Amino acid sequence: MPVDIILYAIIAAVLVVWLRNTLGTIDEDEPRKPNPVTMMENQKKDSNLVEKQEEERKQKILEDSVENKNAEMGLKSISRLDSNFDIGSFLKGAQDAFVMIVEAFAKGDKELLRKFLASGVYESFAAAIDERIEKGEKVETEIHAIKKSEIIDAKTENSMAFVTIRFKAQETCVIRDSLDEIISGNPDKVTEMVDVWVFGRDTKSNDPTWFVYETRDDEEEEHKTPMPEAKH
Repeated sequence: MPVDIILYAIIAAVLVVWLRNTLGTIDEDEPRKPNPVTMMENQKKDSNLVEKQEEERKQKILEDSVENKNAEMGLKSISRLDSNFDIGSFLKGAQDAFVMIVEAFAKGDKELLRKFLASGVYESFAAAIDERIEKGEKVETEIHAIKKSEIIDAKTENSMAFVTIRFKAQETCVIRDSLDEIISGNPDKVTEMVDVWVFGRDTKSNDPTWFVYETRDDEEEEHKTPMPEAKH
């Protein structure tokens, strides 16, 4: 056999070994690298699914928590002013604020109330607390559950956003005199309170807090925490 053919065969064998070491071989059990095109298509499908689920979530909240079309249109107007506005998060925050404010008013906690009430509303609440202290009366309130929170109105005024909510809550409220005698309520009886509150926020502000701009009774209850009717 000619020497040059043997030499070429040796060179070819060396190249094969070198290529195998450098590039490796594909084992049947070894996972193949994903196709970039397929990955992008799957990511797009996942993104579309998430967007669809989010829209369905928001629509469900609207159906369950918004009383009328005017309120629904108002919420959409707020969303245009504030792209971060989420109705679900807002409602959850409003419910938490309702419980904290009612119980803080009963305890006379002005410091906490100042954090959540617009100035005009705070002044009315503070005056009611001062009057109660002068009489020597004490209010003991516990909110057991919020049975329903329904958005009955929503609107925008320039950069301001306002949402009106009707709260239906179960509570126990007792009012005692200076001698610690019960003058109103029953510590063993759960009653229902129905209040309408207006929450407002300047959408241009960096402060995410929704302040209470109005409180009022919606129904005549047998007994409830004596919340003042107030407006900013």
